[in-house]
Amino acid sequence: MTAQRTLDVSHLPMFEISSNAPLWWGQIFLAFIEGTMFCILIAMYFYIRLNVDVWPPPGIQLPHELLPAIELALLIASCAGSYIASEAAKKNDRGGIIGGMVLNVVLALAALALRAAAWHSWNFRWDSGAYGSITWAILFLHTLDVVADLIFTLALVFFAAFGAYGPRVRLGVHVDSVVWYFLVAIWIPLYVTVYWGPHIVGAP
Repeated sequence: MTAQRTLDVSHLPMFEISSNAPLWWGQIFLAFIEGTMFCILIAMYFYIRLNVDVWPPPGIQLPHELLPAIELALLIASCAGSYIASEAAKKNDRGGIIGGMVLNVVLALAALALRAAAWHSWNFRWDSGAYGSITWAILFLHTLDVVADLIFTLALVFFAAFGAYGPRVRLGVHVDSVVWYFLVAIWIPLYVTVYWGPHIVGAP
């Protein structure tokens, strides 16, 4: 009977605020799954377009470009807040974590306000046809993901400022930045599809 070998890992930290953390990789794979879903929606948009003669359908106005463009710029700028918070989490900088996440949330909420204004200007509903269904689906699902992540970010702000601040919160902040980078990055092709698709592949 051979002796069983054991590996002493007692010296390793309980949490590692880096890309080596299993939770970080879990979020990467979650983003891959979510990205696949959004790519399917984009493919559906252009597949539907191939099967109709007029795009958008008669009576539907073309989307306005100004507010969505400003919204996109705000979302990209909000990544700076996520980056600041993530780097502060690695350095155990509590003030940097709170400041970065607050900047992220403020810019993201401003972007959502502009999105809501642009969305409200649409003269079609989700059940008005195939164009309405796919366009509303893209915008609704991405907005749902953004709101869900902002709620998580606000919870992290609360815990960092008033709650049980520690390695778990720092790891959550670092991982949250991955989600936000993904949501902003995936919005770029979605933005092009929703707001410029009718101009690029539309036909009178």
